[in-house]
Formats: sequence, structure tokens, C-alpha cells
Amino acid sequence: MKIKLLQQILFFMLIAFYIFAGYNHFASPSFYLPIIPPYLSNWANQINLLSGILEIILGILLIPTSTRPYAAKGIIILLILFIPSHIYFIQKGTFTLGTLEITPTLSWFRLLIGQPILMLWAWWASKVDVKII
Repeated sequence: MKIKLLQQILFFMLIAFYIFAGYNHFASPSFYLPIIPPYLSNWANQINLLSGILEIILGILLIPTSTRPYAAKGIIILLILFIPSHIYFIQKGTFTLGTLEITPTLSWFRLLIGQPILMLWAWWASKVDVKII
């Protein structure tokens, strides 16, 4: 029983995480624009908006069991597409992002630990037996 509750909590956290992250692209674009690599700067605004839209849509598509596997795959693909941004973090060295100080160690952690955990979390969500609709 406790495992089922934990699965439900983690599942709802994932949905909330992506919907909030997507919304945040619109609410705080100044947080995301500086982390878009310079070679993509001509499309920085469009990339930011598209990322936000996709995160919201994919978060919502996790809810129905019929679209959950597609949403999870979409999230994993999106996370792969974010890898150049994480590499750019490493190349920048230490910098401030909003109120956060991003160090190379933190950048490496985000790339090598954070991204795979988020990918595994999305993959797990595609398999979890939580029925909402």
C-alpha cells in the first residue's frame, strides 16, 4: 500500500514539475534565455517559448493512460534536446543565473546525474499504473 502511494505521489510530482517548468518559460524568460547556447541565439525567444509549450503539453499528456507512453518519450526526447544547453553551462564556467550561482561542478552534475534521473523518471511514469482518466 505504501509503495502504491509513493508511486502516485511521484507521478503527480512529475506532472506538476513539467507543467510548472513549462509555465515558467513564459513567466521568467530571463531565466532561460541566458542558458541558450550562443549559436542558437537568433532563435532564443522561439526556443524558449517552444520549450515551455512542449513541457506543458507533455505534462498534461502524462495524465491519460492512453497518451502517457508518448508523453514520456516526448519528455525524454526534449531532455536530450536540452543537452547542448547543459554543455554550454560547463563551457561558461561559473556564472549567476537569477539568484543561483552555477559552478562547473553543478553543471556537470546536472548533465551527468540530473538529466539521466529526469529521463528515468519519465520512462518510469510511462509504465506506472496510476489511473486518472
